[in-house]
Amino acid sequence: MTAPTSPSKPTPTNYSPSNPNSLANNKALIQSLLLAPTAKDRINLIPNPADFVFDFSKPPPNSSTTGKGGHTVRADRESFPPLVGTSVSMTLGFLGPCGFNTPHTHPRSAEINVVVKGSLVAEFTLENGSPTVVNSVGTNQMTVFPRGALHTEFNPGCGDALFVAGFADEDPGVQQAAQTFFGFEQEVVQAAVGNGFTFEGKDVDTFRGMIPANVALGVESCLKECGISK
Repeated sequence: MTAPTSPSKPTPTNYSPSNPNSLANNKALIQSLLLAPTAKDRINLIPNPADFVFDFSKPPPNSSTTGKGGHTVRADRESFPPLVGTSVSMTLGFLGPCGFNTPHTHPRSAEINVVVKGSLVAEFTLENGSPTVVNSVGTNQMTVFPRGALHTEFNPGCGDALFVAGFADEDPGVQQAAQTFFGFEQEVVQAAVGNGFTFEGKDVDTFRGMIPANVALGVESCLKECGISK
């Protein structure tokens, strides 16, 4: 009697582990994935196993934000199409000494934030009238930012910090508070800060130009301690 043979494994199509993030920003594929009738059909649209790996060390175009204080890299359904249908996404934050992830919100998801190197000062306010919640978060500790809450992360040390942020949406979105506010028309900015504080048009443009790109260099006491100039 002949012993049964094990079924052969299918050979992956276009297997190329040396080419990570090759599907990033592929809008035609993303649209096909969104329209696929079943999860199995979505999987079949990505035949190369290597395309299910995202490399944060080699971020694709339009997936990173860089400033003087460090950078962040996001894996969402635009930069990592295999996330379509999973309801999750992730960002890594690489904050240098005194690095400051400026105040921002995520309109479509809460955030869980795990510090894997160094420490962070994490702060959020949920809405008008809510208390401001501030915590020092050390290595291997986690904090949470509720959906839509204005929040920020700051590296108070003179060494590098690294955090991993998880989201419950493939497209959580992000909106930087100061950059958005000073992007409004001059009359709106004027009214918001009060009639006792007068802007000229050139002043608004000056303020806009002074807002640093995210990730910024943070509070003065840290900069002084670490010998960092802006």
